[in-house]
Amino acid sequence: MGTLFVVATPIGNLEDITLRAVRVLQEVNLIAAEDTRTTRVLLRKHGVSTRLVSYNEHNMRRRTPELLATLASSDIALVSEAGTPGVSDPGHELIAATIAAGFAIVPIPGPSAVVTALVASGLPMRQFIFLGFLPRRAGERRRALSAAAHEPRTIVFFESPHRFRRTLEDMQEVLGDRRISVCRELTKTFEEIFRGNASEALAHFQEPRGEFTIVFDGASPDAQSPSGAEVRAELERLRAYGATAKDAVAAVAAGFGSPKREVYRLWLELAATPPPRRKARRRSAQ
Repeated sequence: MGTLFVVATPIGNLEDITLRAVRVLQEVNLIAAEDTRTTRVLLRKHGVSTRLVSYNEHNMRRRTPELLATLASSDIALVSEAGTPGVSDPGHELIAATIAAGFAIVPIPGPSAVVTALVASGLPMRQFIFLGFLPRRAGERRRALSAAAHEPRTIVFFESPHRFRRTLEDMQEVLGDRRISVCRELTKTFEEIFRGNASEALAHFQEPRGEFTIVFDGASPDAQSPSGAEVRAELERLRAYGATAKDAVAAVAAGFGSPKREVYRLWLELAATPPPRRKARRRSAQ
């Protein structure tokens, strides 16, 4: 029986690969890569000639059974386009299927944009949470941020350049002007690490380009428990964005650390309150 090696690869600089990773990539019978073109450049750099097949979100359903069949007699390495497979990249599905089929999994640790950005941020590192990519839709994105509003741990997430400014604007609105570290193009030629507040980051990145990893400060541990008015105001805001009762209650309960039963009671009160009537405009005399 074969083994699936989950191999971390560089997030930018091709020299950021371990000796063990290179050896494993040379010794396995097959490499399943998210982007074969990117991986081929890496393999050429380090003299690896192992056969490549693609494994990505478009073909994973078809490819997974094929790779499991190969594992019956051969070792396979799984790599993403950059960093550690499965971390906001394809890989989890194959790993889970491999475990379910009874094959061995061997992780080969290495580069990670999450840890790299966290270390460079200057923000607390003893505890942190990772949100991956925030939702694309504005309402869903704000609800995700609301759920983290009272999270005391440092928070890390990825963002694309074309949503970067909108996300920072949402952060300011939902979380306030917190300390933030914006890491752009980590380990690459034009690497940039910005430290400041969300408003300062917005002023700095007028035309965002490249790949972003964002780290921001958790809620102050000295922050007071939210009042009923604050919880109601957040529910009102989410209701105005069209959130369902289930989504709004879950987000507010998690974000404020409040009991779901109490949050749901407030939601029912809001739902029973008719919207204010608009005053009719008086027509001016003709």
